[in-house]
Amino acid sequence: MKLAVCPGSFDPITFGHLDIIERASQQFEEVIVAVLANRTKASLFTVEERMDMARKTTAQWRNVRVDSWHGLLVDYCKENKVQSIVKGLRAVSDFDYELQMAQINLQHSGVETMFMATAPAHSFLSSSIVKELAHYGGDVSTMVPDVVNDALKARVAGK
Repeated sequence: MKLAVCPGSFDPITFGHLDIIERASQQFEEVIVAVLANRTKASLFTVEERMDMARKTTAQWRNVRVDSWHGLLVDYCKENKVQSIVKGLRAVSDFDYELQMAQINLQHSGVETMFMATAPAHSFLSSSIVKELAHYGGDVSTMVPDVVNDALKARVAGK
């Protein structure tokens, strides 16, 4: 079985993420959305909340499942027999970082990384931008699914 992982913090999941996940689901027999804890970022949502949003927003793709992982992605890939990592690229700056990670992952585990160019409509999107806009009352409804928009509004209102 050709198995791929789409890793990320997904804090929160955006239409850009979903575009990459959907396209990966068309290329692989199974895609795992791996919600990772990023120790360099302060998260707005817990891992469990992010997993719940990811499950709800990917439910239409039968070959996509959601999981979480704390630690090195290559260890997750080895443990779950994942052959490929799928990453979306928005800009050249993404490529610089992701290429280094891909080379390290290949060297240490033999897991290949496949890059997908983000659809132009989503090329500016990042979870950080979405959170910043939501924090100041901006409309993010064109950037995230309704379930995520509702969660953002509730979380920002609670602060």
